[in-house]
Amino acid sequence: MVVVDEPIPDYIQTNKANWNSRVAFHERGYGLDAFRHDPTHISEVVQFDLPRLGSIEGLDGVHLQCHIGTDTLSLARLGAHMTGLDFSAPALDVARRLAADCGTSIDYVESDLYGAPDALGAERFDFVFTGVGALCWLPDVRRWAQVVASLLRPGGFLFIREGHPMLWALDDPRPDELIVIAHPYFETEGTVFVQSKTYVDHDGDLAEPTIVHFNHGLGQIITAVADAGLRMVLFEEHQSVPWNALADEMVADEMVADEMGEFRLRDRPERLAASYTLRAVKDPSDTLAV
Repeated sequence: MVVVDEPIPDYIQTNKANWNSRVAFHERGYGLDAFRHDPTHISEVVQFDLPRLGSIEGLDGVHLQCHIGTDTLSLARLGAHMTGLDFSAPALDVARRLAADCGTSIDYVESDLYGAPDALGAERFDFVFTGVGALCWLPDVRRWAQVVASLLRPGGFLFIREGHPMLWALDDPRPDELIVIAHPYFETEGTVFVQSKTYVDHDGDLAEPTIVHFNHGLGQIITAVADAGLRMVLFEEHQSVPWNALADEMVADEMVADEMGEFRLRDRPERLAASYTLRAVKDPSDTLAV
């Protein structure tokens, strides 16, 4: 990725255009036929956290920033009644086709994250799910936590697996193989990158390569969750992420895949917290309006 030193553009329009341009590549690169051919297949992201997720049979869930719906469908296959929300209309078209092909009823709604309470309604869900690579597209983590709390019924829970802010702060792979902090760890007004490729293998470049990226420190995330009236009951850091986050065509890969298809540092993986899982419960006595 190339850092661009210029004024921050409208982040929603810029990032939406980028994600719209990824959809065709992701539709081919996400292994959707595995879902169509095997009714028990679930995504690797959801599979990784099954021991932490617990039973969601019969619960009403919403997957925020759901993209093309592979994790949403996986949660439905675990017995939840799922809704998916995303700001990319082309991505939701793919998600709807996949659900229809699999004979699964999922309600997909088009909205940016901060518009979710108006798009979905308050206190409708038993759990909110957020997958890897979601918070980094949002400028205000406190407002995100308030949105989550507003969607949850009293006693409902947030479940998030996310890239670690330490990972997002790293420089691209270097010939000297040093792991270098190059980007903000704490929340700022955002960083503009030009990224011609997405994270699945594909020919050709993205039509809209510019993105606006936001990091949020762990303390900021945990405080935002607590201040929104959510009580954290699980927090676990991991050495791995579900994709090769430090791949570079010009430099030897810094990360290698493990037996679960997760990627961790090739050399001394204990050096890097690459992702985390967080679970928090909405206090039944609290109500919060956004």
